[in-house]
Amino acid sequence: MGNMHASGFADITIASVQSITSGDRIRKFDPNLFKLVLVDEAHHIVAPGYLRILEHFGLEQKREHSPILVGVSATFSRFDGLRLGSAIDEIVYHKDYVDMIGDKWLSEVIFTTVESTADLSRVRAGANGDYQPGELSRVVNTETVNEITVRSWLAKASGRKSTLIFCVDLAHVAGLTQTFHQHGVDARFVTGDTPKLERSERLDAFKRGEFPVLVNCGVFTEGTDIPNIDCVVLARPTRSRNLLVQMIGRGMRLHPGKINCHVIDMVSSLATGIVTTPTLFGLDPSEIVKEASVGEMQGLKDRKEAEQEREEQVATHATSSSKSDLSGNITFTEYDSVFDLIADTSGEEHIRSISQNAWVQTGPGKYVLSGPGGAYLRLEQADVSEEGEPKFVAWELRTLPQSVKSKSPYATPRRLFKAATFADAVHGADTYASEKYPQILISRNQAWRRGPPTDGQLKMLNQYRGEDDQLQATDITKGKAADMITKLRHGARGRFSSLDADRRRKEKQMRASEQQQAMRLREKVTVGPLTA
Repeated sequence: MGNMHASGFADITIASVQSITSGDRIRKFDPNLFKLVLVDEAHHIVAPGYLRILEHFGLEQKREHSPILVGVSATFSRFDGLRLGSAIDEIVYHKDYVDMIGDKWLSEVIFTTVESTADLSRVRAGANGDYQPGELSRVVNTETVNEITVRSWLAKASGRKSTLIFCVDLAHVAGLTQTFHQHGVDARFVTGDTPKLERSERLDAFKRGEFPVLVNCGVFTEGTDIPNIDCVVLARPTRSRNLLVQMIGRGMRLHPGKINCHVIDMVSSLATGIVTTPTLFGLDPSEIVKEASVGEMQGLKDRKEAEQEREEQVATHATSSSKSDLSGNITFTEYDSVFDLIADTSGEEHIRSISQNAWVQTGPGKYVLSGPGGAYLRLEQADVSEEGEPKFVAWELRTLPQSVKSKSPYATPRRLFKAATFADAVHGADTYASEKYPQILISRNQAWRRGPPTDGQLKMLNQYRGEDDQLQATDITKGKAADMITKLRHGARGRFSSLDADRRRKEKQMRASEQQQAMRLREKVTVGPLTA
């Protein structure tokens, strides 16, 4: 601190990690002279700088004559997954912040979540697993989102004396502060670039209540003592439970005349792994709460758990009572490419057990029978609004003459009939086709279908395959090729894109769920030994 330097021989030495590891300064501290090493914010203890200090004092592993190592932290877990057990042997005491609020060690907190318009779906994760600040700022620091943030504060917390706001980066700090000014609110900011004297003066003025809103970026997340804070606005979305708790914690200090702290959480896209205040209580992150206290949030969690138990009880009863009626297994089919989709004939098995014609399934509950000149019949499920209405409908589509100018090559679809059952619909469509279409085109038992494919068929199909996976004439029959081309012409590419997008979405959700579960496991604190 300035011109003051530790001698290495004092009874108590207080140092920051940065200062004690600067240059060869750590060498002046003889490990044999120290009985205790106390680490604050001990969730950082497995970071490289800390481990270097532990190694100097002989604490990288247990030794008989090493100093005692004690770590304290309000958030005793790490978002990056590094195990604290590599430095800490055992958690000897833990008290949750919810319990500390109940025991009046911390201020009561009320929560409000506000659903903003920020789209985080394309914001990538950084090296530590949280959102990349630059990308996050671009979607959060907009006129619309900043306006929503300020209006939310005006509506819910304008009567608060001391509001601390957390932003993403310096640009966000400037943008949000400016928006407050546009609404006539005296908001000031502090960043890592604020000169020390100016920062100190601004912070003292905030503590004295001279202005109501202090905006910051990464300055006040840890170790800040501003007990007069009675409102915290989380304008910075995060995937880290630790960071969320640290930000909320800035408003939990007790202060004379302070009844509670109002936390306003600007919730963004919930499908991206964002951690929100409801998640701290085991609630779904999409829960939108309005000025709920810790007790009310805990009560909501308890009711949710009780409701879940009832749902599981009902589901168990339903399963046990209907199990004897299930005669088969559920099968899921996934396609790695559009070619796999059009090559799959499992969808035709049912309809071809009813019909001798070459029906092709083109989508869920949709079937096509190709006719001459591009005409075709289509069977599909009908929109049923009342009980007893026909459940299937048959359509015919014919191509327009070339002389007719139209965006679509087909005339308006003509509904042929409706049927109560799928079998009736198939039989009715087959009867119509036998009267209108040449048998040689529609029957799947024709000799031409067993012959080799044409060059045109192969060319069309091979454009969807890789160069090293091209179809040859010996790989497929002419009839099979015709069926696959029918699927392509009737939406297989779009269907595959939809299936593939849905699969990617589910995989993304599964990965996010696994990551969140892993984070929750890492963040769970229990008293007892730690594993390395």
